[in-house]
Amino acid sequence: MPSADPDTGPFGSRQVFRPGPHGSESCGTLLVMSMPEPDLADYDAAADPALAAPGFLERWVQADRVRAVAMALIVVTVVWRAVIATRGYFSQDEFVIAARAIDTGLTVDFLFEVFNGHLMPAGLGLTWLLVRVDGLASWPWMLLLIVGQAAVSVAFYRLLRALLRPGWAVLVPLCMFVFSPLTLEVSSLWMVGLLMLPVQLAMVLAIGAQLRYARTGRHRYGVAVLLAVVFGLAFDTKALLIVPLVFLLAVLLFCDGGPVASVRAAIRRFWVGWVALAVLSAAYVPFYLSRPAPRLEQSGSPGGAVAFVGDLVGRTLVPALFGGPWRWTYAGDGPALVDPPVLGVWAAWAVLLALIVVTVRRRASARRAWLLLLAYVAMVTALFIVTRLGSALGSIAGLVPRYVADVVVVAALCVGVALLGLRDRAERDAGPWPVPPVLREPGAVAVGVVAVVVVAVTIAGGTLWSFTGFYDNWQTKHGRDYLATAEAELAAAPPGTVLVDNAVPDRVVAGYFYPDNLQSHFFRAAKRQPAFVTAAEQLSMFDDTGRIRPATVDGLDIVPGPADECGHRVSFGSARRIPLEAPAEDWPWWIHVAYVSSGDSTVTFRLGEATQVFGVRRGLNQIYFKLQAKGDAVQLSIADPGVTLCTRYISVGKVVLKPF
Repeated sequence: MPSADPDTGPFGSRQVFRPGPHGSESCGTLLVMSMPEPDLADYDAAADPALAAPGFLERWVQADRVRAVAMALIVVTVVWRAVIATRGYFSQDEFVIAARAIDTGLTVDFLFEVFNGHLMPAGLGLTWLLVRVDGLASWPWMLLLIVGQAAVSVAFYRLLRALLRPGWAVLVPLCMFVFSPLTLEVSSLWMVGLLMLPVQLAMVLAIGAQLRYARTGRHRYGVAVLLAVVFGLAFDTKALLIVPLVFLLAVLLFCDGGPVASVRAAIRRFWVGWVALAVLSAAYVPFYLSRPAPRLEQSGSPGGAVAFVGDLVGRTLVPALFGGPWRWTYAGDGPALVDPPVLGVWAAWAVLLALIVVTVRRRASARRAWLLLLAYVAMVTALFIVTRLGSALGSIAGLVPRYVADVVVVAALCVGVALLGLRDRAERDAGPWPVPPVLREPGAVAVGVVAVVVVAVTIAGGTLWSFTGFYDNWQTKHGRDYLATAEAELAAAPPGTVLVDNAVPDRVVAGYFYPDNLQSHFFRAAKRQPAFVTAAEQLSMFDDTGRIRPATVDGLDIVPGPADECGHRVSFGSARRIPLEAPAEDWPWWIHVAYVSSGDSTVTFRLGEATQVFGVRRGLNQIYFKLQAKGDAVQLSIADPGVTLCTRYISVGKVVLKPF
């Protein structure tokens, strides 16, 4: 039956018009070509070469489909993390370090200051630069985090391709890393990202260099390992753990034999690298310990250490390897703490143990991979038991995701080795695990496939749920709201508005950061600078929301004076002593003096041994000033013999908001 298409002949042939000379239709020839449909595409491609040549993107995808999918996954997670990061803002540490950066030059002392236990000269240098780019604006930091996350993800994928056997299964460890909820804090909070993204990148680069060192034996790759560690140490002290990590990697994955033989082989083959790393460590550790810093916290009780390990490994790390924690606890402006449900914790441990059993039975390299992961987790846990467990927040330290953000790199890598095996060490595989006959039945196979699919979908759904929960917590930022309100108030305030320096709310910067929790520190990097004073006739202060409100002094008042209409009269030639209701202890007090003066003069105020000189004006006026003093009475003396001053109100106390 003829085709309905006018250009198509019977049996799939196509009528092709061949134009004549000069392209004229009148000179053309109509050819009926009996050509099967599959060959028609080849004919069209030959007629139009543009149809035959695929585009660059298509050629790139066809050349390596696994790589194409991996890059797509990386793009998805980087964009996803960027969306989450842009919903947040700075936290306590960021405000503190930004204020310090704006308050100092780019000096050696500033760069090598130990901040919260971290020696981070490169990080402080970047902070100093970016704070000066746009103050407390978040866009420079978001850009930095996005670029850093993309760089680490691509480098990790390249490491997987170099280390593991090729195949689609390489996407499993990649997804474990790029979609790990444990690293959401790293890609959302710039202080954590400034520390951990370079350390993660340094780990990946060092492992990659050690891999090339093992394959080629060239000592230049040992130098590359050293440079990677130096790069990591420029951003955080924790990068020093890369040194034992690469040694264990060489012993467990790049050398054969028993424990003693593997250690000997690793030392003999890579001795140049070990010497270089030992020299670096021997120089770095004493230098770090010589820097001024708070002493290390006591590790606390053994019971506290056990609880910490249970939280860090049992409730934080293991559930997160399989999409957890699924539930978060709000922790103020900082990132949320993990709060996994008990059922989820047990399910994650069950999946982990099943994965270990299956992979260990499958190949010998899996045993060493899991041992490597266990050793690194033990090192990280011991480090935090020594340095963090005895602090004020030690009881919740095990629920902080960033403490194991670097473990995610090692965990994903070890899972990849356990599942796929090493690329160039096929002889280490133990061979397929014999499957019992009953499990070879079609029904059993179908059940197994369904179970694997259910586990995969559950992990993917749990990861999505964990990301969403973190996103919901991350949107609440008291520091951002407080700063925005304060800047709007400053823009609308009348000229000459002055404020009392006070502490910002604890939810913005905690009190243990004193004096960095003072408003005079908090606003140093802000676009609008408040005018803080220690003496003024009218006082204002920020309330807990950032609004500017009138202020006064609340505290100890003077006793009533003898003159009904004057209170206490102060004249030239004699100081007037006025008792307080109760003694004032030694403290930086605010003083409020309300007075009526017959003229302009200067007055000397005394409380104990401390004095303050201020000017008075004719009429009813007042003065506020700050004075470090103690005593049970104030004393006033006037300098002008022609001026008399009356006061019925003097208060020694703290500045508070005036009631509405």
